[in-house]
Amino acid sequence: MTPRERAIEALNLRIPDEVPTFELEFQLEEEMFGRKFYTDDLRPENLAKMNMKEKEERIFKLAEYAVEIYTNLEYSIIPCAYLGDFNGCGTGEIPLETKLFIKYVKELADGRFMVHMHGDGTFSIPDGEEMYEFAYNLADDPEGMKEKAARMAQHAIERNKAAAEAGIEVLILCSDYCYNTGPFLSPKMFGEFIQPYLYRIIDEARKCGLYTIKHTDGNIMPILDQLVECRPHALHSLDPMAKVDIKEVKRLVGDKVCLCGNVNCALMQTGTEQEVIESAEYCLTYGKPGGGYIFSTSNVPFKGLPADRYRLILDVWRRMRKY
Repeated sequence: MTPRERAIEALNLRIPDEVPTFELEFQLEEEMFGRKFYTDDLRPENLAKMNMKEKEERIFKLAEYAVEIYTNLEYSIIPCAYLGDFNGCGTGEIPLETKLFIKYVKELADGRFMVHMHGDGTFSIPDGEEMYEFAYNLADDPEGMKEKAARMAQHAIERNKAAAEAGIEVLILCSDYCYNTGPFLSPKMFGEFIQPYLYRIIDEARKCGLYTIKHTDGNIMPILDQLVECRPHALHSLDPMAKVDIKEVKRLVGDKVCLCGNVNCALMQTGTEQEVIESAEYCLTYGKPGGGYIFSTSNVPFKGLPADRYRLILDVWRRMRKY
């Protein structure tokens, strides 16, 4: 099987020949492959100064580097590069520069992997400056907040349709809902202000032929059933720092949704090598049986993470990936 075919099998709750792997982002390209992915010339204001030939040549070189990186890592689903001015695009538009990157990556990869893009449009945990205002609005103007949620969802739906037309195959839905202690809204309020709109985004994505992977950090267990009822193809993070156990999630919903993640990023940074190995082995031991599992960290291989620690979990994956 190709890496792409393995992802499709896993996302459809089937058993591929090997466990696929991917990450929401990969930020260790300089440490592992010798040079940065995003350089200053790729900033929107600098790309805007290039003529079309210069722009195409630069983005093609970036796509070549992306294919080199993700082929080496053996990813099944690779992240899209966000190029151009997204803020300058209207509803339902993708910048030309991003479309070119997707086009070139798909040509160079020749069907070996899928390409993903972020596609959420639901309320997430507000930052500290906005938390009080958000809470007051929920209490004082619940209908207004539902109208806002509906507008946000519709904007995401239109953008996701444009992403599908540009060649994206997988959406990562990245609104965070949970702290380590549980969701930032009660399960009842989650069902009122978030779940219907998440369902709508996923349902429309499915109509476009897109796969969806719902990401949220934190303790999802109080809203696990509600997340699964929205019918994403996969759940990502399964945050071990919030005591989410892939063994238990697999038991509860492994027949309904593909599982991704659960390798402990905190241990990858501060734990011993043996602890890192045990975390990766645990995920493969309990995520792998019966299919419907994609190996990944519980966050991303972030800048500052020792590259050897990421190589270490990939070594475990290569040792245990075959069915």
